[in-house]
Parts: sequence; structure tokens; C-alpha cells
Amino acid sequence: MTRTLHHSRAKRVLLAAGAVAALCLTGPFLSACSGATESGAADRTSEVPGWDETATPATVSRQMNIDLPPKAADIRAARQNGFQDDGLLLAFTLPTSGVNAFVEQLRPERELRQRDEPRKSVAKPMTPFSHLDLPEPESLPDVREGQVCAPCGGDLNSLAIAVHRLGDSESRVYLRAVD
Repeated sequence: MTRTLHHSRAKRVLLAAGAVAALCLTGPFLSACSGATESGAADRTSEVPGWDETATPATVSRQMNIDLPPKAADIRAARQNGFQDDGLLLAFTLPTSGVNAFVEQLRPERELRQRDEPRKSVAKPMTPFSHLDLPEPESLPDVREGQVCAPCGGDLNSLAIAVHRLGDSESRVYLRAVD
């Protein structure tokens, strides 16, 4: 029995030594593979979300199903490629007298809400207007805002609008969409 016990112990030691040797031999290959996988994942996540440098006001407004008003000025647009959904930004100024007609053409789900003060706690949006060198509409006073659609028709998941009065004669329209 002592001999059987000694034989089992020797067998286990030999198996353990073999496993360690196998790890030593394959370890560099595994870490090389794992490093490549991690590097590839890191490369993909550094790109997503990422800004689409080819986005133009025309392409973004088309994706939003928005006709830019003829009197729109200082038009800015961006598209952010996301993991599952993409973010779309469109901002422009309009004569204040033309804002209501533009908003009515969008047919929002409800009348836009008037907010006189900036929001006290503003969460950082996934697709920030700061990318367009504009303040976030939530950080501004005197803003009318609301949901245009959610869900929307076509590929668009949601579309929100905010209108900030810049002065007596001009307002900035902010549109944020997810597609």
C-alpha cells in the first residue's frame, strides 16, 4: 500500500510538473494573443464613440428628416458614431419671427416647455453640442424645449429640440437625434 501511495504521489507531481511546463511553453503565446485581443478591443473602443469628420449640415439634416429653413444661418452639424446608435447634432440661428413656423413643421409630440433658468444639475450628454463650440441648451436660460418624436419614423429613434432666444431678432435652434 505504501508503494501505491508513493506511486500516486509521484504521478500527481509529474502531472503538476507537466502542466507547469506546458504553461511555461504556451504562456508567451497566450499573452501575445491576449495582448493583441486587448489592443484590438482598445483600438475599437477608442474609435467608438467617435466623431464622423465627413458629416455636413446637409447629410445630418437629411438623416434627421429635417428641411433647413432658407433663412437659417450659422449652421453647424455633427455625427457621432456609437456602439449601437449614432448621435446627430444640428444647430442654426433663425430670425425669431420664423422659429414658430419651423417648430410647427416638425409637429412635436407636445407643445414645447418654457424653461426660464438653466438646469441646476446638467448631466453630460452623450453627444454634446460643445463639439460644435456651442453651449449645451440645458445650461442656458430662456429656452423652449421638447421631444419631437420618440420613436420616430424610419431609422431615427428620437429627436429633441431646444430653442434659445439670442436677442430680440434672433434665436438658436438645437436639434439632437439618435439614429
